[in-house]
Amino acid sequence: MVDPTHQALVRAAFDRAATTYDAAAQVQQIICDDLLDVARQDLPRVTPAFLDAGCGTGRGANRIVAALNPQQHLALDFAPGMLATIAHGGACHRLCADMQRLPLASRSINVIWSSLAIQWCEPALALKEFARVMAPGARAWIATLGPRTLFELKAAFGQVDTARHVIEFHAMDHWLATARHAGLEVVMARQVDRAATAPTLRALLKDIKAIGAHAVGGGRRTTPLGKRAWRALEAAYETHRRADGTLPATYDALLLSLRKST
Repeated sequence: MVDPTHQALVRAAFDRAATTYDAAAQVQQIICDDLLDVARQDLPRVTPAFLDAGCGTGRGANRIVAALNPQQHLALDFAPGMLATIAHGGACHRLCADMQRLPLASRSINVIWSSLAIQWCEPALALKEFARVMAPGARAWIATLGPRTLFELKAAFGQVDTARHVIEFHAMDHWLATARHAGLEVVMARQVDRAATAPTLRALLKDIKAIGAHAVGGGRRTTPLGKRAWRALEAAYETHRRADGTLPATYDALLLSLRKST
């Protein structure tokens, strides 16, 4: 079941991150490029209606929109602050709504693009809605996050306390089974590791917060780390430092190409 309180916290986090997202979202843009490579394997000849589901600032869909040149481009996000960053005018129509309750007619969309947004939803609800609004033959290209995401951070914090510092995400098998149950054909599924990097742990955590991807909801630590705990955290994370001198934060990217047959 969807927790309304948790959803409100996630929405607020992304609202606050709207003005800092693009500058800190280098790895997110790389994953968008990975998803574009998947999409290029099955581009339709004509795209009457295109939905960017969980569009954020809209930047991530720019290249697929240019490739498809849709007659109608809908940019949907549940964070008003994110939508406010998208330029007015042109063929893009902005919708402030929840992907789990799409304000769209059944069989009205020919392509859905959703990059690093659906992981904030209940998979069964979101994919059921995707399937409902997809016309026969429609495609859905989805990038989401798997359970190894930020594993370095989870392990390091495990040396400091028992609070929940890292969000838990669903595995690929769960997404595939849920997509099929929703009536969607799995055309392609791919997993890739992508890493954000920074010279220090403090800078790495700042970037994670700047994109709104920090943990929210129950189980979080509610007080700042003391100096001793912070030094322990830094020491634990230091074991992941790379040969180039940077610290990584790994994103377990799951890439899906889905099709609606009927």
